Amino acid sequence: MKPELRMQFLEAMSRAATFVAVVTTDGEAGRFGVTISSLTSVSADGAHPSLLACLHHQSPAAAAILRNRAFCANLLQEDQHEVSDLFAGRMTVGEHSGRFDHTAWSRGELGQPILGGATASFQCRVATSVLWETHHIIVGNVVSVELSDNAGALLYGQRAYRRAVQLSAAK
Repeated sequence: MKPELRMQFLEAMSRAATFVAVVTTDGEAGRFGVTISSLTSVSADGAHPSLLACLHHQSPAAAAILRNRAFCANLLQEDQHEVSDLFAGRMTVGEHSGRFDHTAWSRGELGQPILGGATASFQCRVATSVLWETHHIIVGNVVSVELSDNAGALLYGQRAYRRAVQLSAAK
């Protein structure tokens, strides 16, 4: 790939604000969590609702999710930028499982870690996955959803954390 095309792509994608999620897993492969910005719904109308998460192929969390066959997608609340930084590896806390010692969490229906304060958390069973160049694309069947009282999601765009603001109606 041309280096110039890669740089233009990165700049263009930085302009697309997206919500921040921490994907967690626990099971025989261990407890892991990682911050991602590529999480989206696939369908609400199949046998189960489903969502898609993309994780770097070298992420220990990706390998653990594929082995554990389950995960929780936690949409972070707008004041949880420190939780995002923690699971992005921007804070040194030792082993991956040590990240959970620095934030509140509980176990969901599938035993997957639900992060305290998340605006929404989806307990998922891995339905399918594909390795596409540098990322695992993982589709999960949602088996339960937890919602907090605060619907404000943490956003990331233009290389910084953001929060959504409502635009006034046009006159």
